[in-house]
Amino acid sequence: MACVTPPTPPSPPEHLDVLLVGAGLSGINAAYRLQTECPTKTWAILEGRDDLGGTWDLFRYPGIRSDSDMATLGFPFEPWSEADAIAEGGEILDYIRRTAVKHGIEERIRLGHQVVAADWSSDDARWTATVQTGARTIRLTCSFLSLCSGYYEYDSGHRPDLPGEERFRGQVVHPQFWPDDLETDGARIVVIGSGATAMTLVPALAERGAHVTMLQRSQTWVTALPRRDRVADAVRRLLPERPAGVLVRYKNVLSTMAFYQLSRRRPRWARALLLKGIRRGLADTPEADRLVAEHLTPSYDPWDQRLCVVPDGDLFDALREGRAEIVTDTLDTFTEHGLRLSSGREIEADVVVTATGLRILAAGGVDISVDGERRPASELWVYRGLMLGGVPNLALSIGYVNASWTLRSDLAARYVCRLLGHLDAQGLTVAVPTPPPDLVARPLLPLGSGYVQRALPDLPRQGDRAPWLMRQNYLLDRREMLRGDVTEDMSFR
Repeated sequence: MACVTPPTPPSPPEHLDVLLVGAGLSGINAAYRLQTECPTKTWAILEGRDDLGGTWDLFRYPGIRSDSDMATLGFPFEPWSEADAIAEGGEILDYIRRTAVKHGIEERIRLGHQVVAADWSSDDARWTATVQTGARTIRLTCSFLSLCSGYYEYDSGHRPDLPGEERFRGQVVHPQFWPDDLETDGARIVVIGSGATAMTLVPALAERGAHVTMLQRSQTWVTALPRRDRVADAVRRLLPERPAGVLVRYKNVLSTMAFYQLSRRRPRWARALLLKGIRRGLADTPEADRLVAEHLTPSYDPWDQRLCVVPDGDLFDALREGRAEIVTDTLDTFTEHGLRLSSGREIEADVVVTATGLRILAAGGVDISVDGERRPASELWVYRGLMLGGVPNLALSIGYVNASWTLRSDLAARYVCRLLGHLDAQGLTVAVPTPPPDLVARPLLPLGSGYVQRALPDLPRQGDRAPWLMRQNYLLDRREMLRGDVTEDMSFR
């Protein structure tokens, strides 16, 4: 009788103590904290794209830059030292890459690994991550899963219905997918939108020789800030890099918090300050008062929606010099040669840019389940702004709406390290946030912006009190996240 060789049993999935998802600012930050504060843990970063950098690798449209200062958007352990406080996208991407290489993080990043699902097994006390890499599907397991993949969908932006678009003979472009070969010199370009992307694109395209019209449905609050921070320059001349970075960081945190609090408590004063700055930026512009009243004075109060920063007043320069204009109206239909508005006005265009916003994506689009039962984010409560009620050993990265994203993602990373240390010290393996039964639901993000309002039904909820309430206050969060009780409203085993 012939001998039959039994089949080789499949190898068990690779197991890691911590699996990080996303190699942008949040992922690199979390990796640094993990390897310095939990040095015995095994870990890796899975990144779905073919390069690290996240947002700063994806967006390539003209003028792409930070919308907050780099002293707070940058890594606290690797202070931003370049000249510009508000930096171009390419500079930020180079900074992320340098930091990843310097701290040995780059070698732990696995590019082209898209996490599509994660299932927690209570019996095994571990996550199984389903990962798409090229044409293959693989699985890895981990004891703790940290999703640092940002808050919006990379594969598509928000795209409202644009009637008659098929008739338009020009080119329609979304900023998230900017073509490398787009000719702008001498082109008539209409940018639809009034958010941070539109405010960036308009002066950048005008600088590249285009005549630009920003078509906005409603006005947005705008403030001009210097691209270069002279106070930071002086501090860096006087102090070594690390203490200078800390001092500049807190200067900017406090100034941003102060204006946010003024906007919440004295909105009329905040409106007056912003309008004064806008009028100063448009000084000597023909019909400046009409321009401010019709196109740059929103009906809502400052910080009901996110404030848009224009570095060195570049948007005001483009408007003052006639290289750009703002039109406040709604789109009726595309025509062959441009756009017809609801007022009847027609705008001729060679290119239309749909800067109509992002699509927010909860948990990076990862399909989360516990013991085979799906846990949609919309049905869950957020714990300390970084974990989900009833979901074991999982963390998210959720930033501030009124300050730099990295400020809060760094606090979240450090909290996770504290939690892991507590588990090890107590001989425990599982931590599950357990919401009390009398929580009152509040929206996760306190903004009236369209992209936020569209996403609220799909986002997790926050509660009406700590630790289930996300306070938009870095100083209060810092105290709680770095010194607060990790056992509060938490179940362990």
